[in-house]
This record gives sequence, C-alpha cells and structure tokens, in this order.
Amino acid sequence: MKTIHAAITGVHGWVPQDVITNDDLSKMVDTNDEWITSRTGIKQRHILKDPTKATSDMAAEAVKGLLKKTKTNPADIELIIVATITPDMMFPSCAALTATKVGAVNAFAFDLNSACSGFLFGLETAAKFIESGTYKKVILVGADKMTSLTDYTNRNTCILFGDAAAAVLLEPNTEGNGVIDSVLHVDSTNWEYLCLKAGGSLKPATHETVDAGEHFIYQDGQPVFKIAVNSMANTAREVLERNSLTGKDVNFLIPHQANKRIIDATGHYLGLKPEQICVNIENYGNTTAATIPLCMWDFEHAFKKGDNIILAAFGGGYSWGALYLKWAL
Repeated sequence: MKTIHAAITGVHGWVPQDVITNDDLSKMVDTNDEWITSRTGIKQRHILKDPTKATSDMAAEAVKGLLKKTKTNPADIELIIVATITPDMMFPSCAALTATKVGAVNAFAFDLNSACSGFLFGLETAAKFIESGTYKKVILVGADKMTSLTDYTNRNTCILFGDAAAAVLLEPNTEGNGVIDSVLHVDSTNWEYLCLKAGGSLKPATHETVDAGEHFIYQDGQPVFKIAVNSMANTAREVLERNSLTGKDVNFLIPHQANKRIIDATGHYLGLKPEQICVNIENYGNTTAATIPLCMWDFEHAFKKGDNIILAAFGGGYSWGALYLKWAL
C-alpha cells in the first residue's frame, strides 16, 4: 500500500486594496522610510479600511479565489481550518463564518490560534486528516487583520503589521510529494515579551485596560529577535538532518515574514543563497498567520514538482517550528 501524503494542490492569496507606505507612517509617528527599511525590510503594508469587514471576509476572498483556481466545488470541501489571532469575534469561529461565506456547506471548520506559527501548526494538523484517510479535500487559511491590534501611536510596532489572507487546498498524494516532516514547539516561559495583554479571561476588557492600550499587540523587540533567529534556524536544521538533507538540497526556504534581518540570519545559518529564500516582506509587512501562504502564492511560479521546500516560523506563545514538504504541482 502506497504512503499517503497531504499535498498542496492549489494556493491563492488576497490582500486589501488600501496601502500604508513608510512615508505615510512618517506623518503619524516619529519615523522615516530609511529607519523602517533598514531595520525591518518593510516598504508598505496593505490594510483593510472598511469598518464593516473583518478577517473572515479576507479569508473568504482567498478561499473563493482558490476554489476558482483549482476548479473545486465548495460543496466538496470537507474541512476548513483558519489560522488566525484576529477572529471576527470570540465566537462563532472565523472558520465557521468563512465556510458559510464560500458555500462550503458540507465542511466542518475550526480556528487555530498560534500567532505567526499558525499556518505551520495548521498545515501539520490538516495533513493528519488527509494522511489518515479521513478527508480528501481540506482547505487551510492563514488570515489576520493585524491593524485591528495595532497602536498607530507606537512607532516600534505600527511599522510592522499588515492585513492579508492566503489559502491552500490539501489533497492525498501517493507520489511522495506533500508534507513530509515537521518539528514544532511551544514554550510560554517568556510570553510577556510578545503578547496581547488584555481581552482574555485573565484580564477582561475594562475602561482601565482600554485606556492603558492593553488591547494592542505588545512586543519587546530585542529578546524576541534573538530567540526567533535561533528557534527558526535550529528547527529548520533539525528537519533537514532528520531527512538526510543539507542546505544544498533545499530548493526554497519560505520563512515567516516578520523582519528581513531575521530572514537573512536564518538563511545564513542554514547556508542558503539569497535565491533560495522567498521574501516578500517589503510589500506586505508582517501579516502573522498569512505570511507563509502569501509568500507561497507570490513565488509559486518558481516552484517545480518535487522541489524540496522548507517552511519556518516563530511567533507569540512562544511558538515556532519548521516543516518540510515536497511541491506537488
């Protein structure tokens, strides 16, 4: 009996039309294009301005594009997972709202919250449903409306984030292509360096938490930078070693797009050349769970069937990991 792998058979992204450039931000806080670009690699970020729209609307647009692109009937989708930290509301889930908006009437759906590592964790989760034979058509979405958590008076964080969604279709593959292996971790020891301080059951919303700005994302950049580089690089190297691969065997690394310096340091640690690393942070900023599939969508024209692709991410939690897949398209 042939081994079943969960293969990505389609990818599609969606970003809002409106854009905030570095020059725009320089009119809002004490910053400038050179300062932002040299520290992050970001030039612009897309934002969802319409106050009546939320994360599920972006996710639905990405899924609709994916269904059209792959000529898939929404009624044939059996499971939708949305990786997000910015659901429309606490409940119903963003995944449930997305499923209804795209007409996936036969799918069950749930959200997965693991910040910037969400797509990676979701891909491993979705793969298990395929590998077990439980489902044959699963959609995984990475989507976040990060502007809903962004304080535009804080120059250290408002420069980083944008809004986006991207989705992949996963189906069984018996040719050896698809999700091959992963190394995933969490450690909440230093959670306070990267978190949303209020809004949960520990610290529900009050006038005091709102006035203190505790419903905006908080990040202490230096400690996060150091552990992000080490964590992403170490797990990526572990995945390579477990599968008897070296950097020379890697066709592409798709890293979480949080900071160009983190991306460069991870690639250097793995001994990769710039042309092996997929980078689009300059156009979108950090879109959290959407960065990896959005990057996959931007670069899919360069991928060939059988290519060895490594995904790597680090996010709040802390959560981090790497995943090895062989491209199936």
